[in-house]
Amino acid sequence: MTTDVVVLNGGSSSGTTTVARALQGMLDDAWLLLGVDDLVDALPRHGPGAAATITFPPDGSVLVGPVFLRVQEAWLAGIAAIARAGVGVLLDDVLLAGGASQDRLAAALSGLDLLWVGVRCDADVAAAREAGRADRVTGMAVAQAEAVHRGVRYDVEVDTSRASPEDCARVVLAALAA
Repeated sequence: MTTDVVVLNGGSSSGTTTVARALQGMLDDAWLLLGVDDLVDALPRHGPGAAATITFPPDGSVLVGPVFLRVQEAWLAGIAAIARAGVGVLLDDVLLAGGASQDRLAAALSGLDLLWVGVRCDADVAAAREAGRADRVTGMAVAQAEAVHRGVRYDVEVDTSRASPEDCARVVLAALAA
């Protein structure tokens, strides 16, 4: 069976997007890179609909509201449709609830062949990266560094604090070929 979706899970500033971009450049076919940041960017920023989606308090936590869960469900149905139409998807995600998030994602992508990739990064390295990013709340990287991996089962894991994005992508590519 051919892999339909590669799910890359890692905390904020762990390097999931950079690894996914490197992998995208190594694949023989055109794979779409879709990430949770794309979903968050598409959400309303102001007005009544914004309050119940997702918020980022100054302590680095992430609060997910009921509207976000409904929108995320639709988003994942769209990703599943893309993959079922024969286009590979690199899904760059942050499984905030660890294994419970993985179970919810697996159910949404049921019937598709998934490759689960854990993108790890030492909290201090991720925090240093986060400090250089204007689009992150200080503390997210440290809060998420281990929490997003709790209870998650992976097919392959990489560590961006110890290997380059290209080397990490090659590990994932080898797992795809296996």
